[in-house]
Amino acid sequence: IGSKSHQFDEEEEEQEMYGKTISIIVLFAFLIASYSIYMGTIDPTPYFSQLGKPSPPCNTTSTKGQPLRVFMYDLPRKFNLAMMHPNISDVEPITAENLPSWHQTSGVGRQHSVEYWLMASLLNNGGDEEEKEAVRVLDPELADAFYVPFFSSLSFNTHGKNMTDPDTELDRLLQVELIEYLENSKYWQRSGGRDHVIPMTHPNAFRFLRQRVNASILILVDFGRYPKEIANLDKDVVSPYVHVVESFADDVVVDDGALDPFEARSTLLYFRGNTVRKADGKIRVRLEKLLAGNSDVHYVKSIPTTQNIKVSTEGMRSSKFCLHPAGDTPSSCRLFDAIVSHCIPVIISDKIELPFEDEIDYSEFSVFFSANEALEPDFILSNLRQFPKEKWLKMWERLKNVSHHFEFQYPPKREDAVNMLWRQVKHKIPDVKLAVHRHRRLKVPDWWL
Repeated sequence: IGSKSHQFDEEEEEQEMYGKTISIIVLFAFLIASYSIYMGTIDPTPYFSQLGKPSPPCNTTSTKGQPLRVFMYDLPRKFNLAMMHPNISDVEPITAENLPSWHQTSGVGRQHSVEYWLMASLLNNGGDEEEKEAVRVLDPELADAFYVPFFSSLSFNTHGKNMTDPDTELDRLLQVELIEYLENSKYWQRSGGRDHVIPMTHPNAFRFLRQRVNASILILVDFGRYPKEIANLDKDVVSPYVHVVESFADDVVVDDGALDPFEARSTLLYFRGNTVRKADGKIRVRLEKLLAGNSDVHYVKSIPTTQNIKVSTEGMRSSKFCLHPAGDTPSSCRLFDAIVSHCIPVIISDKIELPFEDEIDYSEFSVFFSANEALEPDFILSNLRQFPKEKWLKMWERLKNVSHHFEFQYPPKREDAVNMLWRQVKHKIPDVKLAVHRHRRLKVPDWWL
């Protein structure tokens, strides 16, 4: 009996000790949780209360975070605005108030004016800073990136664009002087030019010395004229051309359904432009032969005069599909003319790179054919003639909803082409900083390359 009583006492003591241990653990956990809540490291909201709440919508064009801080070099006017206005002062600072406007009658030359609109955006000191993707800073020590306002495309178009004129030497000398200026800058030296933004949207822009800026963030429309050691998607930004035709602002559907955009666009497929092109653009002549003789197709050889641009404007607005074959390089202004005309692009360019493609899905409003498919007799037309009306309307609506991303204007507006480009630059900066920091401490080249 005594043995059983002793065993019972031991079990009772063990249970009491176990209970005290549990109580201490619970108390200790409560104290830790209370301290964490006080310090802000734990969200006190019960987990299960979140289960019934819908997920927040995905916003692919968010401007969350601070705008990119950009220092713009104050280059002599001969590198930029003097090519537009020869008498512009080199002494008076360029501001938002005295910035000359881009020539509205510049015709096809307008397509290469991205360099101007980026410069203009940094001079804009009005509006809500939270809606800007980039702001100008006057202290280079505060900058995330450095903008080089050399109008390299305008320089090529101004100084002997036929590449055989004596004036071509002026373009080369500007590049030589600019490189000397940059390489003497401590901020260029500090990063090797990696955090410098240089626009060159004409395929022949900066053609003499572009290898000297191959570490910089280049603003290009495609990679058709560049080897991989100069241009690639890892560091560079793909820009749209500035559209030449006027935007179709009045392309709306009447609420009562009186206007049917599918039926109102009487031409099935539209193309008007040069058919004699280089490289992959040679496909244009072959397409002309394949598409000739079809009453629902408009395929006309044309040069970009002011009158022909007006004709193209009306033609695109009255067509369901607009053909975009490769030109001298994989891209051309015609694609962006089609977008702002709300004409579904038909893209035939196997090597094309598209602007803002990390945010925009072009398959939602464009049709793609490979070069081999396009050259099969009747392949394109049979597919387009059978294209479901409902699908076309859905793509047309999407096209209207994204077209504002391809507008260049001053002052810039939220989510327009300029802000989209600066956001693309901002996406490159973390990798730029990584490259700069690694470069400063590496003694040998990366062993895995």
